[in-house]
Amino acid sequence: MSKSFCVFCKIVEGQIPATILYETPTTLAFKDVNPKAPHHILVIPKHHLSSLIELTGDHESLMADLFSSARQVAVDQGLHTTGFRTVVNTGRDAGQEVNHVHVHLLAGRPLKWPPG
Repeated sequence: MSKSFCVFCKIVEGQIPATILYETPTTLAFKDVNPKAPHHILVIPKHHLSSLIELTGDHESLMADLFSSARQVAVDQGLHTTGFRTVVNTGRDAGQEVNHVHVHLLAGRPLKWPPG
């Protein structure tokens, strides 16, 4: 999918509104509009990458920023006190609905494993 058609890139560019919870020069965190838990936050790199499959060694600092941001969002939102789940889906069969790397932060109730 082209960056110009990516819903997350449009959120980064301000073309689509979102409830922004945290932002750095390289990442953005916002509430999921279709939450799967009481707290469902998406953390994305501002740079478009369709999936983890596109990652190379050149993206190490970007991925470190992504998970550092996820950690900070969890702390800022108080999710760390009872626990939270981080999920990265890769590909259609894994449940990736938007072709832009993103981390789901899920919290606010006991989360069963395996999900479903």
